[in-house]
Amino acid sequence: MSKGTVLVTGAARGLGKEIALRLADDGFDVAVNDIASNRDILLKVVEEIKAKNRASSAHVADVSDEGQVKGVFDEVVKTYGGLDVWVNISEMSVDDWDRTMAVNCRGVFLCYKYAGLQMIQQGRGGRIIGACSTSGKRASSPFMAAYAASKFAVRGLTQAAALEFGVHGITVNAYAPGPVQTDLLDYLDASNAEATGNAPGSFTQAATKWGPLGRVGVPADVANLVSFIASKESAFITGV
Repeated sequence: MSKGTVLVTGAARGLGKEIALRLADDGFDVAVNDIASNRDILLKVVEEIKAKNRASSAHVADVSDEGQVKGVFDEVVKTYGGLDVWVNISEMSVDDWDRTMAVNCRGVFLCYKYAGLQMIQQGRGGRIIGACSTSGKRASSPFMAAYAASKFAVRGLTQAAALEFGVHGITVNAYAPGPVQTDLLDYLDASNAEATGNAPGSFTQAATKWGPLGRVGVPADVANLVSFIASKESAFITGV
């Protein structure tokens, strides 16, 4: 028996894929989304979820486009009969301010909007889980201004949405990890090396010292947290 339906945006690889597979293990049916260029690997994620005996489907869309966002939510509700959890994944480049803000900030707003509207209509509460970062609490690099600004915005959106949707039994939270070993970290390392002349790998090595554990995270570290936030045990946590 399914625990409900989850939609994970940005789920083709890295954190998104790890979270989608973990929530399938937790007993959810998982719809996955990513951009058109990632269609083929997104379809492979669907097959991995189905191999766990959970329903899954791929929904290709750009989350910065409102029409496409609404279309994805409509497709998911038509396919599964409703929506119980939405999880945002963000692994975009940081060299294009407009694109970064459109995906990381406007995209989160649009998904909060349509996830919230659907859950309010269903009348059974739900979980909305956004993608923030430690960069949304403290800027960590002079080369990540757009990224930090977008993540600070996600914090405000998350808190405001929690206040708006709480009366409907919908919690709104955002995970905010430090550096995690994904394609994005590899990109940041390469970009840092190009911009500063530092040796490749130096950015990632420095990142191991940003926290008390002396290492960067792995996708499973974030997936474990999302698993808890998506569960009934997290019902009294919101706006965090």
